[in-house]
Amino acid sequence: MPKTAVGGTFEYLHDGHRKLLRRAFEIAAGDLLDIGLTSDSMAGEKDRNIPSYATRRSQLEDYIESLNIPDKNYQIEKLEDPFGTTVNGDYIYIVVSPETYTVAEKINKLRRQDGLEQLEIVKIDYVMAEDEKPISSTRISNGEIDIHGHLRGKF
Repeated sequence: MPKTAVGGTFEYLHDGHRKLLRRAFEIAAGDLLDIGLTSDSMAGEKDRNIPSYATRRSQLEDYIESLNIPDKNYQIEKLEDPFGTTVNGDYIYIVVSPETYTVAEKINKLRRQDGLEQLEIVKIDYVMAEDEKPISSTRISNGEIDIHGHLRGKF
């Protein structure tokens, strides 16, 4: 059973996502990392056209492979709700961004209500774009920045 969980839509797999995933693998320390990837129906709740689950999963797997992480060290779980198995699973850590910190707090509240141990929340900082604003999928979708935080239209 994995001790560490991380999740997201991973729409563009930008540098903030990459930092989040690297930190989650560090925390997992060679044990199994459970990666929650939002389903198409959950991703469809956003107000923009998000690539399919299959596309996002493939990009996620390609990135993890580029880190030389063995397949046995992670599993990808399709998320049909914001919590996945973290509300009742035997996890110790959950790795989140500032944007998803409140979700981790809700998970811990639900775990407390069920008499389960709370998860240790490991929050990473935002990765900033060139303009010192956080890199985000929304900003990338809006054409403001690329996945590395470089301003678009800048020569």
